Amino acid sequence: MSLNHVNAIVVGGGAGGGIVAKELAEAGLSVVLLERGKWYSSYDDRKDDLRNQRTCVLGNSFGPDEQRNPRVSVDAKGTGHIVRSNQGAYSNNAACVGGGTLSYGAMAWRFLEKDFRLRSTYGAVAGSTLEDWPISYADLEPCYEKAEWEIGVSGDDSNNIFRAPRRRLLPMPPLPPNREHQILKPAAERLGLHPFDLPTLRNSVPYNGRGACMRCRWCVGFACEVDAKCGTQNTVIPKALKTGNCELRSECIAKEVLTDDRGRATGVAYFDSNGRLQEQTADLVVVSCSATESARLLLNSKSRLFPNGLGNRYDWVGRNLQGHAYTGAAGLFEQETYDDLGPGASIALCDYNHGNPGFIGGGLLANEFIRLPYQFAGLRAPGVPRWGPAHKDFMRLYYRRSIFVMGPVQEMPVFEARVQVDPTVKDAWGIPVVRLSGHRHDNDLLGTKFLSSKAEAWLKEAGATTTIPFNWISRDGPSGGQHQAGTCRMGNDPQTSVVDKHCRIHDVDNLYVIDGSVHVTNGGFNPVLTIMAIAYYASDNLVRSWKGTHGRS
Repeated sequence: MSLNHVNAIVVGGGAGGGIVAKELAEAGLSVVLLERGKWYSSYDDRKDDLRNQRTCVLGNSFGPDEQRNPRVSVDAKGTGHIVRSNQGAYSNNAACVGGGTLSYGAMAWRFLEKDFRLRSTYGAVAGSTLEDWPISYADLEPCYEKAEWEIGVSGDDSNNIFRAPRRRLLPMPPLPPNREHQILKPAAERLGLHPFDLPTLRNSVPYNGRGACMRCRWCVGFACEVDAKCGTQNTVIPKALKTGNCELRSECIAKEVLTDDRGRATGVAYFDSNGRLQEQTADLVVVSCSATESARLLLNSKSRLFPNGLGNRYDWVGRNLQGHAYTGAAGLFEQETYDDLGPGASIALCDYNHGNPGFIGGGLLANEFIRLPYQFAGLRAPGVPRWGPAHKDFMRLYYRRSIFVMGPVQEMPVFEARVQVDPTVKDAWGIPVVRLSGHRHDNDLLGTKFLSSKAEAWLKEAGATTTIPFNWISRDGPSGGQHQAGTCRMGNDPQTSVVDKHCRIHDVDNLYVIDGSVHVTNGGFNPVLTIMAIAYYASDNLVRSWKGTHGRS
């Protein structure tokens, strides 16, 4: 039986797709929202330290299923290896309604003005495809504001003298400071730095019909049992459904975007929750699957007019994969620093995002989310063995006497860091899987060493007797991870970008990519609020275009 034609299909119910579905539905369009995962609640997943906190020891709490969804990771020697979603090389994002916004740490950062003009600020960078964005911070500022107020952000960045201009303060105050905050703030001020209460997509007070954070330790990597963490699954997607114009279909696996002999998108072929192949036709198609999966879907959507996949006429789909090189340090203290007040992360610096000697860009530094015991067990202090009585003694002494300061480093885009579809490996539905290959830029390594040293200096000033730097990354292998971006970058030139400044694919005028894939660069910040702002920005243009043409070219 054929499915009823709709105005728009949105593939992916995460940070970008959930907003797009809501905006289109409220504008009166009929929308089908396809999501590959389930609609989880906190009750569907117990608080298990080994399965959450992104440790992936026993699997991924919010998907995808590791057996049915393999990927291929190519090592430095060019050899491909099958990897599962419980392995770091997979670069996994959650597969569920809300995507990563169900279980993320929920830091809510605006990019800085320079983040959209990195090429103009620093010049060309050898070995990188560094470019400016075709849009500016000023273009996104109203959309950042809309995300902060509609999804819900708490915090106070008024002491952040490096922030970009904003018209409106955040809608909710910060949570009261925890002990780490009280230790770190005066130390930062003594160093001449500018600490502030970091912004998070988390209710600090009752907001939009949901209660406030109860400050439990099980936050990052977990669903919030009191629904205080703000994601698309508990904000915009319910609003989309309430219009009566949006239908959510979960556990549906997109196979390809369909096109006609004129090169226009006509719908999406997908496997429904019962494994049946369906074809949903629509006037518009929006791909919002993440930087890895959106590129995969476009590359798998081949036809006579698009033999190399949609949007890939000039071989840019899947290129420039970026995540974030995380860095920082741990500090060990003589006194207890742990007070069991979640989420833990509460104080931040932006003093090192730009203008640093010897490398381009930079990143924020903030204290980290609460480390559950299994995660802390991975800390290696000098002279402490990996196991045995001495290791247990170290754990007992320092679990409650440690502070982690960390942050993401702005990465340089590299053309060879890429997503392809594997020629032989397929998933459980017979669809070619993601193949990850390439390398990082040397600038990323310089940035991590610099920020790690600054984290150590902050911790020492705060009283740490021992500091342990984190310099985990190497040049080998592409970036990606939770903050993946860049594989369908936006730009004005179709020969060096995949989508235009409104996220529409250059070659297909009714096909859009609206997620982190379109980022030209990924900032020195967690990117989710920028993904949300772009979703509002692109949706506004899409709605205005629809009113004029109803999807007809």
